[in-house]
Amino acid sequence: MPRRPRFCPAGFPVHAIQRGVNRAVCFTSNEDMAAYAACLNEGAARYGVAVHAWVFMTNHVHLLLTPSCNSGVSKLMRHIGRHYVQPFNFKYARTGPLFEGRFKSILVQETRYLLHCIRYIELNPVRAGLTIDPGDYIWSSYQSHAFGKRIRLWTPHMAYLSLGETGVDRREQYRALVSQPLSVEVVQKIRHCVNTGLVLGTEDFRAQVKALRN
Repeated sequence: MPRRPRFCPAGFPVHAIQRGVNRAVCFTSNEDMAAYAACLNEGAARYGVAVHAWVFMTNHVHLLLTPSCNSGVSKLMRHIGRHYVQPFNFKYARTGPLFEGRFKSILVQETRYLLHCIRYIELNPVRAGLTIDPGDYIWSSYQSHAFGKRIRLWTPHMAYLSLGETGVDRREQYRALVSQPLSVEVVQKIRHCVNTGLVLGTEDFRAQVKALRN
């Protein structure tokens, strides 16, 4: 039976996860992560996808994206497959796929869960024991949200912009949010949705998405 096409409708935030095959390493150096960031930036611009948050881990990537067209996210991920994986394979004298064949993705409700999702993404290095302070991990969007670091890749979401009237206010409010640990319930809900493909949101939001899909 053919797989259902990826459902990432225009205008809806998407939490996308790309993992190495069998959880194998997909970044071996800062140079590799910089190359991935360049591919992501180029593909996002080409296919009209806003990148709101990210973290690059050794064997997987988390992204929060909003496509401007229904096929934008899928085209972006294919772009990365061509323009990051092929040079990576050549560089390390390897063959075959680098990432799992089908990236995982869930739609995220803006009003209730989006800031939770951003924090979940940017706190990955802390949960993995790589750092105590998320600001010390350079391969995430945390420094943009918390300190205003200018990165071409970053498009702040309206949920973040609504935290304050000025950049200083927003950054202060965001740091205060991150200083409060995500609840176990929220972390489990995000992981459950990622693993099952469920929509991250309320019942009303799920019904809205279901109506769009049908």
